[in-house]
Amino acid sequence: MDLEDADSLARVRVLIRDRDSKYPALIDEILGGAGIATILTGVRVPRMNAIMERWVKTLRGELLDRTLIWNEAHLRHALQAYERHYKLHRPHRSLAAAAPLRPRFQPLAPDWIERLAVLRRDRLGGVLHEYQHAA
Repeated sequence: MDLEDADSLARVRVLIRDRDSKYPALIDEILGGAGIATILTGVRVPRMNAIMERWVKTLRGELLDRTLIWNEAHLRHALQAYERHYKLHRPHRSLAAAAPLRPRFQPLAPDWIERLAVLRRDRLGGVLHEYQHAA
């Protein structure tokens, strides 16, 4: 699936949220009217949505806090570019510095290190940087 296709954008059908009292029942009614079902997280499971919260924090820190968004089309373009960067190029600690959709890096032989050439590609006007070995 090409991440840059407009067809790859999914329609929101479900909102998963915690049981905090800051969400009144009116919000569920409004979302229900728009065709969005609300699912509550488990009782006494505060870390249930921790992975998503961490992803949102990463997205904000690496992209949204550094970018002036002009309109919805620009936001969608920036989010698609960041998603592609996150899945294909950004190193992740839990994957031994590999990206989720790429294989783990193999250690370089000492003779390769001496002639190592790296290319840098800037994305989103220089907000994101992607590196790869030059052929």
